[in-house]
Amino acid sequence: MGITPERFAQGMTYEQYYAQMTRNQERFKQQEEQVTINTADLAPFAALPTPLRVLVLAEDWCGDVINGLPILGRIAAATDKLELRIFLRDQNLDLMDQYLKEGKYRSIPVFAFFDTEFNQVGLFIERPAATTARYQRQREELTAQHPEFGSPETPITQLDEAVRTQLMTAMATLREASRAEDNQEIIRALQAIVSAANTRASVE
Repeated sequence: MGITPERFAQGMTYEQYYAQMTRNQERFKQQEEQVTINTADLAPFAALPTPLRVLVLAEDWCGDVINGLPILGRIAAATDKLELRIFLRDQNLDLMDQYLKEGKYRSIPVFAFFDTEFNQVGLFIERPAATTARYQRQREELTAQHPEFGSPETPITQLDEAVRTQLMTAMATLREASRAEDNQEIIRALQAIVSAANTRASVE
């Protein structure tokens, strides 16, 4: 189906998205303020010959959105080379279903990067693979220490509520400890997308 300029323009700006949040606004702001982004991190974005458009699919209840979108917002504000338009996933399934993870999961956030002609030049879905692998290792370590947490292969949603709450609390503590590393993984993933777009633009 593709994305048209008209459809893209219907999305919210970063500021409008933040203003309409009803959940996790404080966590979102905290991530935005605490993430460390230096000049070297920004270099590939600053080097873009023309700005890229970034279509974002998000919801304020999603932890990966709370982790990733503030980083994208910081980079956009610092470089003026990314034009963001944000859509709520559940109200825009026509967009979401163009970006299914593994062709079947409505995972968010989605950051779809487009050039000035609205050709897609990059795509980020949910979180970097390295972060997903780290989360899996953390859960395996927790279940080894606490057999009551069940198998690490069991979906968390299938656990007893009390067990699920304990496991999620323990995992949140571990993820907070690796927050700086996780943030850097997101920055590297976005850099790779933009560097590839830069290379493509120079060849053309």
